[in-house]
Amino acid sequence: MTDLRDAGMSSKAWPFEEARTVLKRYEASKDKKGYVLFETGYGPSGLPHIGTFGEVLRTTMIRRAFEVISDVPTRLICFSDDMDGMRKVPSNVPNQELLQENLHKPLTSVPDPFGEYESFGHHNNAMLRRFLDTFGFEYEFYSATEFYKSGQFDEVLKRAVDKYDEVMKVMLKSLREERQQTYSIFLPIHPETGRVLYVPMKSVNRDDYTITFDDEDGREWTLPVTGGNVKLQWKPDFGARWAALDVDFEMYGKDHSTNTPIYDRICEILGGQKPEHFTYELFLDANGEKISKSKGNGLSIDEWLTYASTESLAYFMYQKPKTAKRLHFDVIPRMMDEYHQQLRAYPGQTAEQQAANPVFHIHGADVPASDMVVPFSMLLNLASVAGAEEKEQLWGFIQRYAPEASPETNPQLDAAAGYAVRYYNDFVKPEKTFRAPNDQERAAMEDLKAAFGSAEVALAEIARKNAAMGNDEPLPDVDFTDGDFLQSIVFAVGKNHGFENLRDWFKALYEVLLGQSQGPRFGSFAALYGVNETIALLEKGLNGDLS
Repeated sequence: MTDLRDAGMSSKAWPFEEARTVLKRYEASKDKKGYVLFETGYGPSGLPHIGTFGEVLRTTMIRRAFEVISDVPTRLICFSDDMDGMRKVPSNVPNQELLQENLHKPLTSVPDPFGEYESFGHHNNAMLRRFLDTFGFEYEFYSATEFYKSGQFDEVLKRAVDKYDEVMKVMLKSLREERQQTYSIFLPIHPETGRVLYVPMKSVNRDDYTITFDDEDGREWTLPVTGGNVKLQWKPDFGARWAALDVDFEMYGKDHSTNTPIYDRICEILGGQKPEHFTYELFLDANGEKISKSKGNGLSIDEWLTYASTESLAYFMYQKPKTAKRLHFDVIPRMMDEYHQQLRAYPGQTAEQQAANPVFHIHGADVPASDMVVPFSMLLNLASVAGAEEKEQLWGFIQRYAPEASPETNPQLDAAAGYAVRYYNDFVKPEKTFRAPNDQERAAMEDLKAAFGSAEVALAEIARKNAAMGNDEPLPDVDFTDGDFLQSIVFAVGKNHGFENLRDWFKALYEVLLGQSQGPRFGSFAALYGVNETIALLEKGLNGDLS
């Protein structure tokens, strides 16, 4: 671990870079609290989604990196802003009329439309906690409602009264003139209706820490700012929460970035030290448009986990968080294969390389071994040619290729076979388009079929290619179960038939035999699928029986 700590102190992996910044902040603090506090926020107006997963996961990666380079204890708080007023009724929940009747009440005062919890906020908080627990995150859960009502926020709220003019000055600079006329950092909870009120203040009273205002009907009220009678507007709430909890680190999406100076300044005015923060880019859909919960574009976490492992999603989240990325189905196979490539590389790497390997940041020091003896992309192509409806259909091919493998000893591979069958049937199969070979391709495929069926022909093809290229390399040993030997045959046949760019030859194989323009390393695929089966597949392609 010492080697990894040393590596972490110089690693350019972004979690270590952020962790070093947090450590520097903590070491410079005048009053050290004895631990470092990481925080993530959640708006419980809807169910947790893939962005929630990404935010908690990435924060956990930085926390994990921090724990490598420092012995200072850490905490992670997941804070639910469940005291926010419900501004609109979500369209994907039952009992719409019930919710409509409770608009603008704090989410923890809105009845649960599912009839299962104390309130709609409690329901969504439970979904969040179940969501986080499913992925094994270590965290403490905080409810804004409890935070306000229990008195934990009272001292900072009193400070907000004392510094009201100063905080208002920060906020008013960011608002349009029309909004400035009615804006207040305080949002009172109406004593009778329970609604969150957006009304101007008649007075903010420093002598007894109360506010006076008129409600929508013109009636005057005076309420203490403490005890959950009043909440802060969302921007001041950000900074006030940092000050109240003494938060050391929080990340959020790029859409918050313009507000960062506001959050920081309010935190400082209220007696806190602004935390370190990390702004990540937002996800895009297949068309390059920003993913929106209301549009429903992009990919949900349940959809990803239907077709690939949690770890592959974590691997995707690790990659370039400051770069906007397309979050769509077509990225899944590559993430699965790259994740396992990194797993296989990890044991043989130096500490510096391990510190930069995404799998360390996904798993910590306890990085598992990969049991994927067949790549995910190859499983997809196997599902394609086998027309597989169940993963068991793939295991017959897998065990002939790797006799030592089994669902019991290779659970990652077994799960991947199931993912591959589902992915193939839902995404690949509907898009398959076969074509007939042209004359050059047909002649080459006929020779490939002959070479796969005869050792003598196979070696002759390789020898002819070597002679044409001026190579005097010895001929390889004949082994029709070896992917490298089979690949050398495919390569030789393509060269012997005048394919100047061999990509065109392989593309022809994929389009004629698999119905797609991209595909696997063909020799490895033939070794997995079986040489006799590949010969039969070539025969069908040549006869036009695959379309």
